[in-house]
Amino acid sequence: MSAVQTAARPSRLSLALRDSATMVRRNLLHARRYPSLTLNLLLTPVMLLLLFVYVFGDVMSAGLGGGGRSAYVAYLVPGLLLMTIGSTAIGTAVSVSMDMTEGIVARFRTMAIHRGSVLVGHVVGSVLKAVLSVVVVGAVAVAIGFRSTDATALEWLAALGLLVLFATALTWIAVGMGLGAPNAEAASNNATPLILLPLLSSAFVPVEGMPGWFQPVAEYQPFSPAIETLRGLLLGSEIGHNGWLAVGWCVALTVLGWFWSTASFARDPK
Repeated sequence: MSAVQTAARPSRLSLALRDSATMVRRNLLHARRYPSLTLNLLLTPVMLLLLFVYVFGDVMSAGLGGGGRSAYVAYLVPGLLLMTIGSTAIGTAVSVSMDMTEGIVARFRTMAIHRGSVLVGHVVGSVLKAVLSVVVVGAVAVAIGFRSTDATALEWLAALGLLVLFATALTWIAVGMGLGAPNAEAASNNATPLILLPLLSSAFVPVEGMPGWFQPVAEYQPFSPAIETLRGLLLGSEIGHNGWLAVGWCVALTVLGWFWSTASFARDPK
């Protein structure tokens, strides 16, 4: 092979990036053509936001020391934003399972494409959808009265970084759940904890207001430190050690999900 032909050949990295970009585009087009799954999952945090603000808001704010409904909106929104990411991750698990069971992945395996691009397409596309969903829920929160308290541009940037990092972590876990499920229904069931854990966290009430035996369950899980960190960045409350815990959980879940997903995807189908 001549030097000109060798130079003209694209590198493995450029091929991997090209194939990954194609898979991301496929993932986003799939979501646009079949929006019902994304919309159904997005409705859960929106409905919970409206329910807790307009039905339970006054009562819940009294338990937080007063301040009215607006004070409870401010307390509630950070948790609902992270719950939105968990809801979106359920859609990721279902989408991955559908690809595995409907034969498209088997077809991809026979094509001259970078193998990892299939997973990268799901992860990057799902993180983008999660961020867009957070923006939608955030817009609803602003419309009903949520306001950030003296958050600087750096704190807003840190909040966005935390949301993206958390979305990446849950997405890799969801991909592993989808790869390990025999069908889409099982994948949805497997990923249910991603939307149940926020209900058992500090999203709706402070941990110290829970029964003593239940407080460790709420405190030592991924959502609570992330919620408290986001709450501190947006509302100026004390973050303490929660920031390091949130980042640690995100890194640990990302690494776990990546190993789980890549190992499952590398196995030859039975």
